[in-house]
Amino acid sequence: MPLWGGIEAGGTKFVCAVGNGPDDLRAEARFPTTTPAETIGRAVEFFRQQEPLAAVGIASFGPVDPNPGSPTFGYITTAPKPGWANINFAGAIKESLGVEVGFDTDVNGAALGEHRWGAAQGLDTFVYLTIGTGIGGGGIVGGEMIHGLMHPEMGHMRLPHDRERDPFAGSCSYHGDCWEGLAAGPALAARWGQRAETLPEDHPAWPLEADYLALGLVNIICVLAPQRIIMGGGVMEQSQLFPLLRQRVQELLNGYLQSPEILGRIDDYIVPPGLGKRAGVLGAIALAQRVTGN
Repeated sequence: MPLWGGIEAGGTKFVCAVGNGPDDLRAEARFPTTTPAETIGRAVEFFRQQEPLAAVGIASFGPVDPNPGSPTFGYITTAPKPGWANINFAGAIKESLGVEVGFDTDVNGAALGEHRWGAAQGLDTFVYLTIGTGIGGGGIVGGEMIHGLMHPEMGHMRLPHDRERDPFAGSCSYHGDCWEGLAAGPALAARWGQRAETLPEDHPAWPLEADYLALGLVNIICVLAPQRIIMGGGVMEQSQLFPLLRQRVQELLNGYLQSPEILGRIDDYIVPPGLGKRAGVLGAIALAQRVTGN
């Protein structure tokens, strides 16, 4: 059976793996995201030590250019991470390894992995979100990954911001108090003066976080009508957050959408990734399989 490589490229760390699915990962490596030359070089060296690969998939932080017809296909474009703007990521991997490269956002990649092997199996319209260092959203609509002018940037939608309740200005370097600026991990740390994972379960941070997350989800539900919403990332590892979030989504929708999934089965509607923390790197492997027609 052919082997595929996958790169989950995050702003904090890279995860590289070789295999053909969740039950067959042959090798894996993790290392910090430093400079492009050093980090991409470490990924190339990892793959060179493995068996010959049919293709490599890259699920990358962004913004990126995922359009195969574009002259900047495979580039990380306006990334706020220092040194990573306008980097020909896919091109560097293809030239170094001599294989075809599948390329998309980290969240679209994770969505594809969840569609093949995880919590979105059998669905044709769903959304995958990661709530962590940033907020990213991707997914599949009508059986195809969401693309258009570029790729979705759900984390930068604008939300109501009650400054009397929450005077925090927001942490997004582009938009201040967009969804990411109000609800991603750095926003939690800046607002409360400590990292999210150190906040106790009964801290007032969590009802506020659930409110912001629910506001974003209601927008997504009304625009895309997904059959399921999958939520990963470090912030969503807080066990108390999913119940608060589900309840708040129901309150905000206020019975307007008469869907049994939302009204009576919301625990199965807003869910964690079926692939857990491996959704991203397995999604990258799925991108490699996809580019080779598998």
